[in-house]
Amino acid sequence: MFRIATFAAALIMAAPAYAQSEAAGAYADVNGMRMYYEVSGQGDPIVVLPGAHMNIITMGKIIPLLAEKHTVYALEFQGHGRTNDIDRPITYENMADDVALFMDEVGLEKADVFGYSMGAGVGLQLAIRYPDKLDHLVAASVLYAHDGLHPTYLETLPQMTPELFAPFEEQWQALAPDPEGYAAFIDRMIALEHETFDWTEGVATLDVPVLVITGDADTTTLEHSVELLQLLGGGVMGDMGVPLPESRLAVLPATSHTAIITQTDLLMSLIEPFLNGETPKGFFDQ
Repeated sequence: MFRIATFAAALIMAAPAYAQSEAAGAYADVNGMRMYYEVSGQGDPIVVLPGAHMNIITMGKIIPLLAEKHTVYALEFQGHGRTNDIDRPITYENMADDVALFMDEVGLEKADVFGYSMGAGVGLQLAIRYPDKLDHLVAASVLYAHDGLHPTYLETLPQMTPELFAPFEEQWQALAPDPEGYAAFIDRMIALEHETFDWTEGVATLDVPVLVITGDADTTTLEHSVELLQLLGGGVMGDMGVPLPESRLAVLPATSHTAIITQTDLLMSLIEPFLNGETPKGFFDQ
């Protein structure tokens, strides 16, 4: 039986401290929060959105790798890492609004976006609500409708109680501006997990190119990822003398949800060609 506590622990303790955690740190005033962020690298801007219960540090090596060719703006969501919690539900829509305002605050008119897990869902809502702010979206382990969750994961949701997260309180407190606020934060995060949603209509209107990345043993079903690609205009037959759709799908083999973010070299080999609009050449390409 899948153990939700083990899954939560894997997210919270996902990676060593590869990312810059001091020198580049700053705060932006966003919707009543002091949102913590870090800037690194140089080149075209890309905004990095971490997963649930994660922060910039636990996003690991992907940030410095992206910074080799991009100016990376990595942020921490409401109640995550060094960003304070506020008396407001943690929802994908609220977090997307936060990212849009964050971009305004730091002077980013438009940027590429990389999101993982919860951050990928926020990126998708950002594209739906603020399409003019994105050049491209890389969405790793993304969900656009609640029923796209794997049946095994859906079975675990009733087990998700505050007590399961108690072992991780001390680690959360080490960065949190209000060390006494863990219980309220966990209640908001559990409510997010139980939120039912379906963004099919919004996704179908998107013109923003999206790279959907999933594991073949992810928390979402493979069918869900394929349906998302089709909603975005992908899934056509190539070699017909017309350009391929801008959105694309990558399925990582033998890869669970938490293993996606650790395969950084493989991720970079997918992300950079997508951001540059590059496609593999077939026999009929001139």
